[in-house]
Amino acid sequence: METLDGMGYVTAGFSFLVLGMIVFAHAWYAFIMTFTAGVLHAVLALIHDLLLVVILLELFRTIINFLKTYVITLEPFLYIGIIASTRRILTTGAETAYSENLTHDQFQRYLLDVGLNVLVIVALVFAVYLARRRAPTDAAQLG
Repeated sequence: METLDGMGYVTAGFSFLVLGMIVFAHAWYAFIMTFTAGVLHAVLALIHDLLLVVILLELFRTIINFLKTYVITLEPFLYIGIIASTRRILTTGAETAYSENLTHDQFQRYLLDVGLNVLVIVALVFAVYLARRRAPTDAAQLG
């Protein structure tokens, strides 16, 4: 059963790696194809896709670390949350910037969405700080 469990992690990790490479290649292809239509839109889309690649690679690295140590750490998931919230801010910002008929209500929702994502980022950065601050204490207790 443990072997099957390990194989599940290996296949999931390999899938994250392959998907990351596919998204990376597609992101650059889309960037090259849309660059002439609008530089700003092409760059924002590329950044959005590259941040997704970083998330996929972070998941891959988390699985690799788990297979080496059999310990799941909190920090990679905090980083993924920070990156995901940053992606959301960029996406909503790009959508708002390209919206021709932006109503007052839509703008208010945009501000609320950005504000909530900024709060999530601040909370997750604080959690990273606390996790790092606590880590040496845990290592000292184990030794």
